Amino acid sequence: MISQIKNNKTWIAGLFAAAAASLCCVMPVLAILGGVGGFASSFSWIEPFRPYLIGFTIIVFAFAWYKKLKPSKADNCGCEPAGKSSFWQSKFFLAIMTVTAGLLMTFPMYAKMFFSAPQKVAIITADNKNIQQAVFKIEGMTCEACTEHVNDEVAKVKGVLTWQTSYENAASIIKFDSTKTTTDSIIAAINSTGYNVISSTLTKK
Repeated sequence: MISQIKNNKTWIAGLFAAAAASLCCVMPVLAILGGVGGFASSFSWIEPFRPYLIGFTIIVFAFAWYKKLKPSKADNCGCEPAGKSSFWQSKFFLAIMTVTAGLLMTFPMYAKMFFSAPQKVAIITADNKNIQQAVFKIEGMTCEACTEHVNDEVAKVKGVLTWQTSYENAASIIKFDSTKTTTDSIIAAINSTGYNVISSTLTKK
C-alpha cells in the first residue's frame, strides 16, 4: 500500500494544498465546536496565499486526471499492459480525492452549517439610557467562520444585547447594557478568540 501511495503523490500534494487553503476558516469552527479559543486565529496568515493554494490544487488534480485518462501505451508486442489496478490507483478513488479537495477549498462557503451561531438577542431593559453602542475594530478575521467565532464569545458576555460582526469591515457593532458590562469586558471576550481589537469607539444608538 505504501508503494501505491507513493505512486499517487501528485493528488496527495493537491489534497494538502486544498486543506491549507481553507485552514484559516476550518480552525475557527473547530475552536467553537471544541470550546477552544485563541489558537484559531494563528492560521489567519494563510489567507493571502489562499488563491495560490487553490490554483495549485486545481493544476495538480487536472494533471492527475490527465495521467489517469491518458490512453496506456502498448508494449513492444502490441499488447496492452496486463494487471488490474488496485482501488488506490483507480479512477473512483481519484474521484473521491477530487471531491474531497473541492469540499476543502470551498469550506468557507458552508462553514456555518457546522455550528449553531447565537442569534441577536432582543433589547430588554428597564432604563434605555443605560444602553450604549460601540464599534470594535478587529484584526485577523478572514472569513464568515471567523465572525461566528467572535459572535460566539461576545454572546457569552452578560449585558451584551445585540451584535453585528463583519469580517469584510473588520469590525463588530455591539449594543450593551453599561450597568452590566463594559467595553473592556467585551474587548477581553473578543481577544480571547485570538483576533485582536485594535480600537473601540462609542457611537450613537
